[in-house]
Amino acid sequence: MGGPSPQQLAEYRRCAILHVDMDMFYVGVELLNAPQYRGRPVIVAGSGPRSVVLSASYEARQYGVNSAMPVSQARARCPSAVVLEPHREAYTHYSRIVMDIFRSVTDRVEQLSVDEAFVDVSGAIRRSGPPVEIARTLRRVIHERTGLTASVGVAENKTVAKIASAYCKPDGLLVVTPEHTLAFLAQLPVGKLWGVGKRTSEILQSAGLSTVGDIAATPLPRLHALVGTASGTHLKQLATGHDPRPVTPAREEKSIGAERTFQRDVADSAALKRVLLGLAHDTAVRLRRHGLRAGRVGLKLRYADFSTITRSRTLSHPVTAAHDLYTEACALLDGLGPRAQAVRLVGIRAEKLTGADHAFQLSLDGREEEWGAAEEAMDRVHHRFGPGIVRPAKLMETTMPIRPARDILDGT
Repeated sequence: MGGPSPQQLAEYRRCAILHVDMDMFYVGVELLNAPQYRGRPVIVAGSGPRSVVLSASYEARQYGVNSAMPVSQARARCPSAVVLEPHREAYTHYSRIVMDIFRSVTDRVEQLSVDEAFVDVSGAIRRSGPPVEIARTLRRVIHERTGLTASVGVAENKTVAKIASAYCKPDGLLVVTPEHTLAFLAQLPVGKLWGVGKRTSEILQSAGLSTVGDIAATPLPRLHALVGTASGTHLKQLATGHDPRPVTPAREEKSIGAERTFQRDVADSAALKRVLLGLAHDTAVRLRRHGLRAGRVGLKLRYADFSTITRSRTLSHPVTAAHDLYTEACALLDGLGPRAQAVRLVGIRAEKLTGADHAFQLSLDGREEEWGAAEEAMDRVHHRFGPGIVRPAKLMETTMPIRPARDILDGT
């Protein structure tokens, strides 16, 4: 028997974008080693008193437990929940397996996070069959190789595919054909559109626009008046099923950073700077590992009342050394002046990333190259003898009550 006809190929390729989203990924991975808790409310979070929820099972979500919620609040809402410690190395392991499964079908895979990706299968149809069959195969193989489940949306573009995968959770498959796209979108609340946050949703609903279909039927000038020209045009396109963005396999890393949450709030600037020094070294190591330099440094502080501020500073030349990141972060911290509250979280971020071999203007004294060379030597020592063998003297005796650093690599 032959393959699909030219007409069938053309039809299949009109609806060949998959959005694959693992179901409660962190919880699912933990339950592989703790199957006795399946069907019960489960929360994945650290054991510290200041921990927040990393992920919650669907049973726990029924009680209003959500990601990023303080564990104390989650326990109050769901006293029967089982709290499991996170194992980040396991998440990385299973994420790689899942992404490799996608790439065994096509190289057009755009990974969004450890547990979701867009997959353009338009070039794999002759070999692997129609997109819906490819989606079924991916779900089956993922479950066979990992024991985890995934939900898949299949559509003509990324926006509709992502909405479809969320719509069919958990462990579901939903195909939205081009002919049914407008009808599918029209019934959804405005908050389901990608990029519509709480504030925009409130503005639209106060104007009587409660569904995506309402937005699609609203004249463009009125949308411009409500949410601005750019946002109004963007919403109109999404609401009418238009999203020309291709699936992009290589996602540019826009920032790299790390942050720490304190077990007890900290007000002392010297203590904060000591932690910033460690975070700067964590971030610089990752910059060098990825072959990148930072053109801007960002500082993040979260206060005792959970209010959060960020500040950033553009550098005169891109850097890769922790010394430079730390110096700029301290300047940003000092620039904030006296603090009315103690700090519960501090973070540092390297932004405006460029390749390490990218041409740039050195400073007159060349000190950044000296620091970079010294830290590269530290990298080699750590690679051979293990992390922490060589480090700044200020970090040799750290008694600060802190949780482990959380690395941040952002490509959004």
